[in-house]
Amino acid sequence: MKILVTGSAGHLGEALVRTLAPENEVIGLDVIDSPFTQVVGTITDREIVESCMGGVDCVLHTATLHKPHMLTHTRQQFIETNLTGTLNLLEAAAQARVKGFVYTSTTSTFGRALTPLASEPAAWIEEHVTPVPKNIYGVTKTAAEDLCELFHINQGFACIVLRTSRFFPEEDDNREVQSRFDPDNLKVNEYLYRRVDIEDAVNAHILAMERVAVLGFGKYIISASTPFKKEDLRELRTAAPHVVERLFPDYTEEYARRGWKMFPGIDRVYVNARARNDLDWNPRYDFGYVLRKLQANEDYRSPLAVAVGAKGYHSQAFTDGPYSVT
Repeated sequence: MKILVTGSAGHLGEALVRTLAPENEVIGLDVIDSPFTQVVGTITDREIVESCMGGVDCVLHTATLHKPHMLTHTRQQFIETNLTGTLNLLEAAAQARVKGFVYTSTTSTFGRALTPLASEPAAWIEEHVTPVPKNIYGVTKTAAEDLCELFHINQGFACIVLRTSRFFPEEDDNREVQSRFDPDNLKVNEYLYRRVDIEDAVNAHILAMERVAVLGFGKYIISASTPFKKEDLRELRTAAPHVVERLFPDYTEEYARRGWKMFPGIDRVYVNARARNDLDWNPRYDFGYVLRKLQANEDYRSPLAVAVGAKGYHSQAFTDGPYSVT
């Protein structure tokens, strides 16, 4: 199979190329040169995009400006990359009769829907929840999702949208959270409700690629399987440690051994049931798995996550901003 991977120098793009290249013909496209990039160029350049489409069976579109880029890029640049770039790819892929298109979106598209009022239970986030974007990143990712759906409706083009939760290894962009939690403590907590290991994210993309022609179109939340149920949501908002201890009685001992702590409250829970059902996706890295790894003094990350490592998002460091290049 011939596959075009956009954003091949990024976290997910590299992980996809690493995984797919041994058994497929993979073209990595990115503005940054890397060992996983065959074509250096931007998706905003229609000629470059068209030049990559010859004989391609599927496009895995991970290239994007991320939330941290709001420090260094204008709103117009977000529109050009995230929206116009996606349109270029869709038009070129449809014209080249590419069999399928998998678009990497983000759970950030849900925006304000992720934070209920303080008096309300935690939000149960499934695909039917209406996005309420709160910044240009969310606006452009949501609009790009709509473009994918439009191409499916108007042209019968097979597209799948994957709304991925956090898989980046960099520190949280919230300074207050950074100051209160060890970075690994923070990430392990997030496996309960808003994080996915990059290996599981890659597997979801591969399964979507294999099923896109049959499914035609679909939007899927890609996040680690949560242990929580709807009946946990009210207590979860104000007493998360009690809920977690009820489900994982031995977590407190392990956390105490490491000097870690659970969040006092959790405001949302991402639900991956539709992806598990439609894509036959079985994510491996959930809180229970990670806890067992910690108890055995083993690395809780997948080998792929270790291999890809941290990349950062900027070429310079910021006093009050996130993610310089490492």
